[in-house]
Amino acid sequence: MTEKKHYFQEKINAIQDTMFVIGGKWKMPIILSIYQGNTRFNEILNSIPKITNRVLSKELKHLEENLLIDRKVTDDYPVKVEYTMTDYGLSLQEIAKPLEKWGRDHKRKIREK
Repeated sequence: MTEKKHYFQEKINAIQDTMFVIGGKWKMPIILSIYQGNTRFNEILNSIPKITNRVLSKELKHLEENLLIDRKVTDDYPVKVEYTMTDYGLSLQEIAKPLEKWGRDHKRKIREK
């Protein structure tokens, strides 16, 4: 593989990795919900219209596996589970704002069509 093709493939792989971790319908809304201070499962669930318990549970596990959120269980009765952003997860702020801007601009452009 030539150096140019190798560099291009690395770029593609990096973007695909990013989209795998934060892509899809629910991951960014969950991240934004936690970032805004919703730390309990039901708080997150109630802040995102139409998400199901099962999907939220699955996506939270995925975000935790990818080190974007922490899950803390307290031994109180009843057991208390809280989700918070990790420092690494907070680094998504750097890309969230440009994505939001692009999305707004894109929606405006499509409407002008």
